[in-house]
Amino acid sequence: MKKFLLTVGSILVFLLAAGGGYAWWMWHSAAATAQKMYDVKGGKGNHQTVAVQKPISILLLGVDERKNDSGRSDTIIALTLNPKTGTMQMISIPRDTRTDIVGRGTLDKINAAYAFGGVQMAEDTVSNFVGNIPFDFYIKINMQGMSDLVDAIGGVTVNNTVDWIDEGYYKKGYHFKTGKITLTDGAMAMGYVRMRHLDPQGDLGRNKRQREVIMAIVNKMANVSSVSRYSQILQAIGNNVKTNMTFDDMKNIALHYRNASKHTINYEVNTTPEKINGVDYLVVSDAEKQRVHDMIEKQLGNTTNE
Repeated sequence: MKKFLLTVGSILVFLLAAGGGYAWWMWHSAAATAQKMYDVKGGKGNHQTVAVQKPISILLLGVDERKNDSGRSDTIIALTLNPKTGTMQMISIPRDTRTDIVGRGTLDKINAAYAFGGVQMAEDTVSNFVGNIPFDFYIKINMQGMSDLVDAIGGVTVNNTVDWIDEGYYKKGYHFKTGKITLTDGAMAMGYVRMRHLDPQGDLGRNKRQREVIMAIVNKMANVSSVSRYSQILQAIGNNVKTNMTFDDMKNIALHYRNASKHTINYEVNTTPEKINGVDYLVVSDAEKQRVHDMIEKQLGNTTNE
């Protein structure tokens, strides 16, 4: 799940353009939402980097959390924003990628790190996977958040490339036809983004649909103007997102990193399917790991640790 930091940023930009008591009320609501989201389980965050407008690295985790189950990070994105070059790079790491789980001393699927040790272990493991590049911040989004946001904005329109009838929990029996379709509510959107077994591309196809829905959400939010809609959006974000970004960090990103969202570089880590001890994994070569490391370093301009 990506671009949720820009979701909050879009709201903040709207507030800056508003006036009077209405703007104050919405600003206060946004600040309260940011406080509700704030959680330092993944470290305190590198606030100074944002304050001086240097390139930043953010770990995005899309987690399927349910009652009595901490869940696993089904979506893992190494995101970097460079305000100088005006670019945003999103590197998707497939959840079944086999790697060292930092803190456990075992090789496992990368999404197991969150299940074993929460945000901190997930962050340490992904940082190690990309060549020991630290993350300035993390953003964890519960999958339910996508459903709530789609409900809050009144549905989204997407371009579907695979014809299938949903057999899942959310919208069983719904026929997703090819072409432009409208996902009218959160349940329908969740059915659309979760399917993978009926997609010829499997996990890769699902990741593409997730990206498409998130982009549709962000784009539609940019045109939201009613108080009631913003109130619902803030509630959805506050209930489903955790981050070690402060409200000041979000304001700085909204004001000084906005142009980066207009020039996006998407990359999916190249993997090879392999069965090891009876378990299906996705294996990444050393050359590919180095490629990913170099991509991130280039995007950061080697300024992360300055």
